[in-house]
Amino acid sequence: MIRISGVSKNFTLHNQGGTVIPVMAGAALDVAPGECVGLVGASGAGKSTLMRMVWGNYLAASGSIMVGGLDVAQAEPRQIIALRRATLGYVSQFLRVVPRVPTLDVVAEPLLQLGVPQDQARERAAALLARLNIPQRLWGLSPTTFSGGEQQRVNIARGFAHAYPALLLDEPTASLDAANREVVLSLIEEAKARGAAILGIFHDEGARARVCDRLVDVTGFTPKVAA
Repeated sequence: MIRISGVSKNFTLHNQGGTVIPVMAGAALDVAPGECVGLVGASGAGKSTLMRMVWGNYLAASGSIMVGGLDVAQAEPRQIIALRRATLGYVSQFLRVVPRVPTLDVVAEPLLQLGVPQDQARERAAALLARLNIPQRLWGLSPTTFSGGEQQRVNIARGFAHAYPALLLDEPTASLDAANREVVLSLIEEAKARGAAILGIFHDEGARARVCDRLVDVTGFTPKVAA
């Protein structure tokens, strides 16, 4: 479902005379349906960079990133938008939403974009919010006013609202208490059981051991520096 082959990435420092810094080379990994692959490596090794290339926020310098039959490395913006709408979900560490939109609609939005009737979309959103222990009295408020932990749970609910065939998870259990951590791990296990291909970053070793089928050390994708 996700296949990364020969991917490299450079950053250009425009404020330093256009200096080009190679940050990744030869990245390659596969994630099969129903599998969760965890990215590991020291801080700065390139875990987030690789995830952002799969998501389409960073453009790869070379190689291919196949997600559901689309090469994200070569795709046009409209194709990436369509991929994100139906095929590739992403749970980031930070919630980014339009202010003043009620929490229930924030979570329901991915389903509404796919044409799911509003009552069904809101029913699914309500079930997830309740499962993640977001009090019903908050559902009509904008999540921009919530605590960090509450925002993270809204973000998780939004990311799991639609049954995406592929999912990117960036620290999904960070800052959660034991009860909500358990809910999130159960959601990941359920997504795997229905056949989702999951690529994630998990600094929580217990969570990583529970849901990841394999680990890939991105340090192996660090460009070799000439002597």
